[in-house]
Amino acid sequence: MGAILRQQRRGAGDPTHRLAVGRWHWRASRTPEGPVTLAVADQDAAGEVAARAWGPGAAWALEQLPALLGDLDDWTPFEPRHPVLAEARRRHPHLRLGRTERVLEAIVPSIIEQKVTGQEAFAGFRALVRRHGEPAPGPVAELRLMLPPDAATLCRIPSWEWLRLHVDPARSRAVVTAARHAEALERVVGVTGSESDRRLRSLPGIGVWTSAEVRQRALGDPDAVSFGDYHVAKDVGWALEGVLFDDARLASYLEPWAGQRGRVPFLVAAAGLYRPRRGPRMSPRDHLGA
Repeated sequence: MGAILRQQRRGAGDPTHRLAVGRWHWRASRTPEGPVTLAVADQDAAGEVAARAWGPGAAWALEQLPALLGDLDDWTPFEPRHPVLAEARRRHPHLRLGRTERVLEAIVPSIIEQKVTGQEAFAGFRALVRRHGEPAPGPVAELRLMLPPDAATLCRIPSWEWLRLHVDPARSRAVVTAARHAEALERVVGVTGSESDRRLRSLPGIGVWTSAEVRQRALGDPDAVSFGDYHVAKDVGWALEGVLFDDARLASYLEPWAGQRGRVPFLVAAAGLYRPRRGPRMSPRDHLGA
């Protein structure tokens, strides 16, 4: 369960998640019915789950929990076609793509993660939640669990405050634009295939990479591939063919899995098959200037 919920967490310090606190995993979210704190735990080896929820969105979150934990994810159409993928699937038979069905919740951190280091992206989202979110409902004071900012709050954050959060103007404009279209974005839930991608990318500041990141988390789209990512194409090529792919070669390589392409990098990552990192690392940028 922790591996599935970790798909939604943005770095180990994400204030909206606290995983593996004893036997419980905690998550704070904003549902269509209001804020919620959700706590889930493995009940037994048969796959039974214990769940508790607090806040106005409790009933919605409990009803949506099977989708969050991947119960709607169907691996039947996927054929491994490669011994490395077959072995990864064999070792991780219970791995699922979860879906939150909350688009704005996925799109905001995905925009913040555009074209920056993971360290910078996670720090920016963490600061955003701590400064502009609010405490999650329920008995979670000791966990310091926080709700992400709602759409109205995001629209009110001034430009200089975004810079203090180390989010440059291009990304902050994209976040605010998404917040202004929050109701329309949530209607993407239930839309499948290329149409969900088209709707997301019709918004300024949302490109191929961001759309895929959102569809993976909010919609559980098995065909979403994060083209444009610094690591994905290289890691898949190294793991499966021993060479570093670029995006064009990755797209061609994944054609036999059309409709299920996202499962290939998903399994590669689950198996921990990352190419050796030997080059210099990019330094975080200072958006405040001198």
